[in-house]
Amino acid sequence: MGESEIAVAEGVVLPQPRPDVVGGVVLNAEGRAFVQLRGPDRRLFPNTWDIVSGHVEDGETPVEALAREVAEETGWRLRRIVRNLGSYHWQDNDGVDRVSAYFLIEVEGDLSRPALEWDKHPRYAWAGAEDLDMVLENCAPDDTVVRDVVARALPVHWQEGGSTEQNNTSG
Repeated sequence: MGESEIAVAEGVVLPQPRPDVVGGVVLNAEGRAFVQLRGPDRRLFPNTWDIVSGHVEDGETPVEALAREVAEETGWRLRRIVRNLGSYHWQDNDGVDRVSAYFLIEVEGDLSRPALEWDKHPRYAWAGAEDLDMVLENCAPDDTVVRDVVARALPVHWQEGGSTEQNNTSG
């Protein structure tokens, strides 16, 4: 799928320089966020909840990488990037500094039947505000990035006048 086929909402700014990782939060009709449990054999962050995300490969734009990750991890098709949800600077398990950029996205496909990569993500859930503690399961005490990104994507955050002003926090 070409990048030109994916709508980017007015006001969404794609990060420069290119991030190492991109992620997208998908909301269902009830305003709950799609999260998936990383498998126990994953090199990075095993047994933790995650959103659709992955590394930007050489030669890819962030939008192309996000579209690829959405298709690979769920079988859905990225339709639109709705809103920036923040960028985070973090350190890989091997000590490499990375930047991740997150977005609220809209997809096409059957949200009730994600085509998970079961060996990488053995479970999924639709998380609401009451499930944010679940998203922290098995995370290091100072690793709240996924929970924070999911919280910022939930409709209640925007109804209360939330913003992404906290962007460059560590996680």
